[in-house]
Amino acid sequence: MLRTIEQINERIKSGKVVVATAEEVVGLAKKSGVKAAAKQIDVVTTGTFSPMCSSGAYFNLKQPNPKMKLGGGFAWMDNVPVYTGFAAADIYLGVNALADDAPRNQIFPGTFNFGGAHVLCRLVEGEKVKLTGRAYGTDCYPLRTREEEVGLEDFNEAVMFNPRNAYQNYNVAVNLGDKTIYTYMGVLRRRLGNANYCSAGQLSPLLNDPTFRTIGLGTRVLLGGGIGYVVWHGTQHNPNPPRDDNGVPLVPAGTLALMGDLKQMKAGWLRPVSFIGYGVSLTLSVGVPIPIIDEDVMAACAVSDFDIQAPIIDYSEAYPQGTGAVLGRTTYGELRAGKIEIDGKKVPTGGLSSYAKAREVAGTLKKWIEKGEFLLTCPAAPLPRPEGYGPWIGDMAAQATPAKGGKTK
Repeated sequence: MLRTIEQINERIKSGKVVVATAEEVVGLAKKSGVKAAAKQIDVVTTGTFSPMCSSGAYFNLKQPNPKMKLGGGFAWMDNVPVYTGFAAADIYLGVNALADDAPRNQIFPGTFNFGGAHVLCRLVEGEKVKLTGRAYGTDCYPLRTREEEVGLEDFNEAVMFNPRNAYQNYNVAVNLGDKTIYTYMGVLRRRLGNANYCSAGQLSPLLNDPTFRTIGLGTRVLLGGGIGYVVWHGTQHNPNPPRDDNGVPLVPAGTLALMGDLKQMKAGWLRPVSFIGYGVSLTLSVGVPIPIIDEDVMAACAVSDFDIQAPIIDYSEAYPQGTGAVLGRTTYGELRAGKIEIDGKKVPTGGLSSYAKAREVAGTLKKWIEKGEFLLTCPAAPLPRPEGYGPWIGDMAAQATPAKGGKTK
């Protein structure tokens, strides 16, 4: 083991830590070699700024006088419904939520101009939103209706909680059909008119720790411009996908469940997005630090866009019908270059994930660590991970910690 989390944190506190972004590491490892890079770099920072549909926030409301029980009742924020099934004063707003009277796809394709993601971003931007509630009333909570303007400061708690973020690799979406289609991967023009992808590639968090050796429960991350934590593996987490020789998944695989204080987040680091013909989502910044505990972790971080392959999927039939058919594979280097070749045809590409913003996320996290404003956490437990790809950081830390009166192994 080259270094432990405790040793890295001591270097952060002393101002001696050496940090590089995942993009910078690619060139460094190529020039100096993985072994030299591992000795030089303490932490590699990653970043992504991508649509993440499985996101939202829960709020604890300050009680009016008389008190009101929203549990089992109904509530809206700016006319967007929130879930009230938790308790008297706890509600949850999902980013995909739409107003009851939203036209949706009645006139196809719908435009989806406003939803839960817009409400969340309004709050983070310091705006007030209209909270409306309706309940059945009880002896202990007699109030039946409430209506007020609220901002983040008016909630006891405002916590972002996202069941599935930071997908590890993802599909390249194309359309083999004879008509334009409207999907969560954007508008796909007929007969291979375009190809859309959604990943920061070499900067993406889980592609820099493909076998989850350093990321686990309790890992501190950058979330929405503030501080967040990994609280579980994300929904649809797949630790055992097909992998290449570097251990990088060849299909969508791992995901993270993330949580953070919405009151600490910053405008511009989360943005609403409307997909024509599909719905509303949230584009969110996530940055994860990768502690360089050994050379194998550095080798994983040094993988470039041209080393990471993504599957090409037809969204006119194969995806909606769940056939599992893959048209081929391409690299993120090719995707970012603007065109890929499918069945002999040059197809223009478009990214739903902002690489420029991902670079900013990784760079910001790097600055926080260098300034001593962000310490690393040693995860309390591993995420579900594949066997045979090196030990988990927590097990290594336990072996490296000496017993009282003993020596470090």
